[in-house]
Amino acid sequence: MDVPSDPSRTKGRFRPTPQLPRSLVNLWPPMILGTVLWFLAFAVLLITGVRGVWLWTTLAGGGLGIVGMGIMLWQRAAARRGSRPTPHGL
Repeated sequence: MDVPSDPSRTKGRFRPTPQLPRSLVNLWPPMILGTVLWFLAFAVLLITGVRGVWLWTTLAGGGLGIVGMGIMLWQRAAARRGSRPTPHGL
C-alpha cells in the first residue's frame, strides 16, 4: 500500500489527486490547430473544384471550431466571475 509523504494533508488512506500538468489542461493549441485544419481542407476542396458533402462538411467543421472557441471563452469568463462552478484547475 502507498504511504503518504505528508500525513498532515492526507485524509484517510489515500493521497489527494495531483494537479494535471498545464500542457494537458490548456485546450487552446489543439482547438486552434483543428479549426485551422478544417478551414485549410475547405480551401483545398474549394480550389480543386470538389463540390458536394465534403466541401460543406469541412466548412461546418471550421465553423464549429470557432463556435467552440467562443464557448470556451464564455466558460472561462464565467469561472473568473465565479458565477458557475467549474472543474478545479481549468
